[in-house]
Amino acid sequence: MAFRLIKKSNKSRARLGKLRVAHGTITTPFFMPIATRGAVKTLSSEDVQSLHAQIILSNTYHLWQRPGLPTLRKFKGLHRYMRWSGPILTDSGGYQVFSLAQRRKITERGVRFHSEIDGQPLFLTPEKAIDIQRVIGSDIMMVLDECPAYPTTRGYAQSSMDMTTRWAKRSIAYKKKKRITQQQLFGIVQGSTFADLRLAHAEIMARLPFDGFAIGGLAVGEPQVDMYQMLDVTVPVLPEKKPHYLMGVGKPEQIVEAVKRGVDMFDCVIPTRNARHGLLYVWRTSGVTGRFYDVVHIRQSRYGADPTPIDRRSTAMTSQQYSRAYLRHLFMSGDPLALRLATLQNVSFYLELMRRLRVAIKGGRL
Repeated sequence: MAFRLIKKSNKSRARLGKLRVAHGTITTPFFMPIATRGAVKTLSSEDVQSLHAQIILSNTYHLWQRPGLPTLRKFKGLHRYMRWSGPILTDSGGYQVFSLAQRRKITERGVRFHSEIDGQPLFLTPEKAIDIQRVIGSDIMMVLDECPAYPTTRGYAQSSMDMTTRWAKRSIAYKKKKRITQQQLFGIVQGSTFADLRLAHAEIMARLPFDGFAIGGLAVGEPQVDMYQMLDVTVPVLPEKKPHYLMGVGKPEQIVEAVKRGVDMFDCVIPTRNARHGLLYVWRTSGVTGRFYDVVHIRQSRYGADPTPIDRRSTAMTSQQYSRAYLRHLFMSGDPLALRLATLQNVSFYLELMRRLRVAIKGGRL
């Protein structure tokens, strides 16, 4: 099987596993740095590799538009194009159904967009999303889904969930028709913050022959307690011997809580986006409980002459070698190096967080 459970915790639903995909084997739980358009912003593929990232995430919708499918075909996929030899997961474009609400129209067949690049009409169907991801060559493909905004009505959440189910079945049928065997396909559970809808959809999706299951439609503005409640409802219903993926989450403490609830996979823009704004995640302790990290606002004047390393506990050598004073100077001077050093720090923090979680599960402490 592609996914193998290694250990289940006796203290929580946390678990260790191995996920085998076309470009390697990944130890779970893990975090995927965001490379939306084929690059983790400000970092090279060599930078990301040096941080020991096991897998990255790219986006179907954006790569479809730029560089476009002809270019990706010429390079035989995204791996060669961006010089990344490890696994890649691609979002289907479902998040853009949510984020580009002013530029799209949802129909039974698919979603009509107007490109934010040149205004040209685009039509994304479940089948088209599979075709694009096939050209990209991602190891894990996501089905096209509809992610409702928060708050939403129960009626809309129900209809959105039903649409996602129909699109999921079309995706499975199309993958089989095209005889795609080297790329895995994950389904997505929706239902907003309605516990009974989440439970019902998880039960429906769990019966479908997906390689893994994602939990979508969270971290879209709902209270944190609602997110945890939806995980408590959803995860126990998902097949134990398939990976569980919480999309778009999140803050470090949210990842810890989700791992304790049985989630194996994560992605989020927080580490890279916040780095570019000068918000750094730095280690406070050697553990993953309590107040284990601080957020450093490096632009603040108090760091102007601070000689301490950016993060002496960081796995990124640059964070041990450069001072907070120097990094603040780079930000205040508008030097692009500031963005790279900050991003290295935050991505390394998130990857180290996952390593610590794996160690804690293995040692029976989580």
